[in-house]
Amino acid sequence: MKYLLNYVNMNVKLKVLSTAVVFFTGQSVMAQIDSTRTKTKDIDEVIIVAYGTQKKGTVTGSNVQVDSKQIENRPISNVLQALDGAGAGIQIAAGSGQPGEGSSIRIRGTGSYLVSNEPLIIVDGVPFPGDLNSLNPNDIESLSVLKDASSTALYGSSAANGVIMVTTKRGKKNSSRFTLSSSTGIVSRFVQEYDRVGPADYYVLAWEAMRNGRRTSFPTESLATSNLWATNNLISGNLKTNVYNVANNQLVIDGVLNPDARLKYNDFDWASPLINVGLRQDHSISFSGGTDKSTLFSSLGYTKEDGYVAKSDFERINLRINADSQVREWLKIGTSLNGSITNQGLAVNGADNNSSYANPYAWTRGMGPIYSPYQHDPVTGERLYDLDGNVLYDNGALRGPDAAVGRNVVWETLLNSDRTNGYNLQSNVYAEFKLLPELKFRTNGAYNFNGTLNKTYGNNLIGDALGIGSASRTMYLTRDFTWNQILTYDKHFGSHAVTVLGGHENFSYKRDYLYGYKRNQVLDNFYELGNFIENTTSNSYLRERTKESWFSRVNYNYEEKYLVEGSIRWDASSRFATDVRWQSFWSAGAGWVISKENFLKDSKFLNFLKLRGSYGEVGNDALDSNYAYQTQFSFNYNNGSEPGVLLTKVGDPLVTWETKAQSDVAVEFELLNRRVRGTVEYYNSETKDLLFPFQTPINGGIPGNSIDQNVGNLVNKGYEITLSADIIKKQNLKWTVSVYGTSYKNKITRLSQEEFINGTKKLMVGKDMYAFWLRSWYGVDSADGSPLFVLDQDLYPNTAASDVRTVNGVLVTTNQNKAKYEYHGSAIPDFFGNFSTTLNFRNWEFAASFNYQIGGKIYDSNYASLMDAYPQGGASHVDVKNRWTTPGQITDVPVLNSVTATASGAASSRWLVDASYLMLRNASIGYNFNPEIVKSVGINNLKLFVSGENLWVTSKRKGLEPYSTFNGTVTNRYSPARIITFGLSTTF
Repeated sequence: MKYLLNYVNMNVKLKVLSTAVVFFTGQSVMAQIDSTRTKTKDIDEVIIVAYGTQKKGTVTGSNVQVDSKQIENRPISNVLQALDGAGAGIQIAAGSGQPGEGSSIRIRGTGSYLVSNEPLIIVDGVPFPGDLNSLNPNDIESLSVLKDASSTALYGSSAANGVIMVTTKRGKKNSSRFTLSSSTGIVSRFVQEYDRVGPADYYVLAWEAMRNGRRTSFPTESLATSNLWATNNLISGNLKTNVYNVANNQLVIDGVLNPDARLKYNDFDWASPLINVGLRQDHSISFSGGTDKSTLFSSLGYTKEDGYVAKSDFERINLRINADSQVREWLKIGTSLNGSITNQGLAVNGADNNSSYANPYAWTRGMGPIYSPYQHDPVTGERLYDLDGNVLYDNGALRGPDAAVGRNVVWETLLNSDRTNGYNLQSNVYAEFKLLPELKFRTNGAYNFNGTLNKTYGNNLIGDALGIGSASRTMYLTRDFTWNQILTYDKHFGSHAVTVLGGHENFSYKRDYLYGYKRNQVLDNFYELGNFIENTTSNSYLRERTKESWFSRVNYNYEEKYLVEGSIRWDASSRFATDVRWQSFWSAGAGWVISKENFLKDSKFLNFLKLRGSYGEVGNDALDSNYAYQTQFSFNYNNGSEPGVLLTKVGDPLVTWETKAQSDVAVEFELLNRRVRGTVEYYNSETKDLLFPFQTPINGGIPGNSIDQNVGNLVNKGYEITLSADIIKKQNLKWTVSVYGTSYKNKITRLSQEEFINGTKKLMVGKDMYAFWLRSWYGVDSADGSPLFVLDQDLYPNTAASDVRTVNGVLVTTNQNKAKYEYHGSAIPDFFGNFSTTLNFRNWEFAASFNYQIGGKIYDSNYASLMDAYPQGGASHVDVKNRWTTPGQITDVPVLNSVTATASGAASSRWLVDASYLMLRNASIGYNFNPEIVKSVGINNLKLFVSGENLWVTSKRKGLEPYSTFNGTVTNRYSPARIITFGLSTTF
């Protein structure tokens, strides 16, 4: 039987002989085997490339494709989450658990320091600077990740970090189909909490630190006297609260908890009122169809997700219409229109508010296990309520200094409010003119609008706005417009094929900002600004930037065997001064399909073999400032009625793009009747003219003591491996396994200043950006339990000082200020990737995907905060119980001592841990009903499924989240959620 279909966007005909059914979705072509599982003829897949499409076999660049099959049924609210584990070279820092948030992505490592490392997002062929949570994942046909210069150079100055191309679904000719999908899920905490001690151990540990500190300060005092002092001062002089039914001076005696002590109450879990279980709903209905000349895809979607943290949620309703019409034989027009409204309840994100008193993750983790969020009767221990029966919260007056005195994160979180409403419109209109059989002209116009209004309220009962209350309003209005004109010449001359593309593009972006903050609340339960008296802060600004581009690409192949490709683009960015505004970016690529040579054409073992390589240069202008070359001033520093202006940034008129020069070589292969498929790839990527905050003298009067300049070079080089195999391939059983792996190295090769220290890192030539620069921790002195650091003999040559010792022949110090700083590994892993499996048995489908990382270091500051050698109200990790107590004891936990606690907790290599992990990222199981059964009720197919995200993880330490950042640090953040959904999908 013969099927002949026209693929409009390519304007070519594909003929397939067999019992296969070929369907076209958007701009990708796939072959689907029918129920008889008869033998089909393989056809080349058409994939998305910059400003067009291309047969996969003729592509000389590096890319990863994710189709709708891999996205559907996954409980994701942001389409970028679908790229986690999608392919080699893609590194994901898992997004927060805040519903609606996406992930941070690195393609082939980190190539910039000052500017963004996030890839360029292209939606339906045009740049998309908006928030991708405005798009419904069910509307996505494919995601394409372009990784090397050959595939990205046509996007020029925006493509240094790679390109992610999002293609939405479009209608099919001469068809009519409705699709309904619906799912409901459970949202819960995924990363478990660190193990911490309970009340009984906690009092003893605090007592011990006080007693040992007393012994250090008064070495001639008797042990009994020091013990008594610690007993008498444990509560009144430190922890302030006694939750046992014995007197304060009888709670801990000689280091032992009074055996008669009984808890008066036991509600010390601060997480319980805030961290629970949420629900997730996702429903969408779509229509896809068309006539011989026009097609239509439309959808309506609704998503509602309640986070597992109180006051966090995300709601989205969206409508999409994609239409295409062949008006005349020579004219085709079309449009894409997506509108969405989002409503988001925002919990404190934690990453930007790491130590804030309002950070629920910091304080539920770090609160000592003797403090309750609630008030209790001091005698009976009964919980107290007001006259209306509402529980009374503790205001923190009786807590140790490390336990958020005067604050209550539970009470504040429940009283405060932080909500954002979003209004999004994305529109794209195109017209395509067929000027000659081989020549067409296409013009696209895209307009995106995003409006957000954030409303916050700070309560007047406790916290930052105690006694007065506060409210703020923040509004952003962003608009961007893209217009391009593209001329394409596509011609076949016998065995030769040539495609020439030329185009021009304009991009403009505007962002309005308005902020108002008022205090002194008048009425309760009314949070509009008019209910607040004191106008504390108000501000607004307009930010604009533009870009103009000219570009061209030439593709040539001979019998689809010998492949050559070249591209060039000229970009001008308003971020830079006129004299350095224009720059060219280019690429060249070549490929050889060796399997089409006569000596391999009939090979039964080797079905496909391609060698490809490319080199090119792309750029990055993604600075925070739209006016990097200009010196800037800020207003609103007024003195009464006299205006005030403040210098805030010194510009450099010569600052310009970073340029990334990339080379890439790869071998693609398919073996054993295409049952084994793979790619081995090597790349070298050098960032030239690295944008960097060049340090200036402190007395120079320059804000921030730095000027943004092009001052260095940075290299990333590595290899990627992709393997996929059909282990079993039978009529009713198919089992496929895929493995991705990546390894790369990063090195700074040029820097205008000798070194630059930033937190736990020091940047200098010959080292990588994420190399840890820390005090060298030596360990614990078994003689007295002192914390030891390697001595910096160059800075502190007096080896006879009282704080210098020789241990095992090594000069060490107990003074952290004399410690030697050294490099201690890097956050960059040795190897990372994903492996997945899919199993189809009769009507059943099963899929699972695992992320993994081998090597790399992570600085666990959260753990460090729980290892304080002097508990003063903050929680203690169970590892503190391994502290040194007896001469000769071998341990890695120093003595508890109030005097030496600062040294014990100092930032050092002690807190570095192996960042290796293995995570079950997602899994699903589904059942497809037999068509004969469901057709009787007017349904073409029906599928029931269960799907889960973030299901299991193992790492070096419980509580550690090793995939949260790229730079190897952690924060007290809203960690990702585990989501398990139950749903159905059907077409009719």
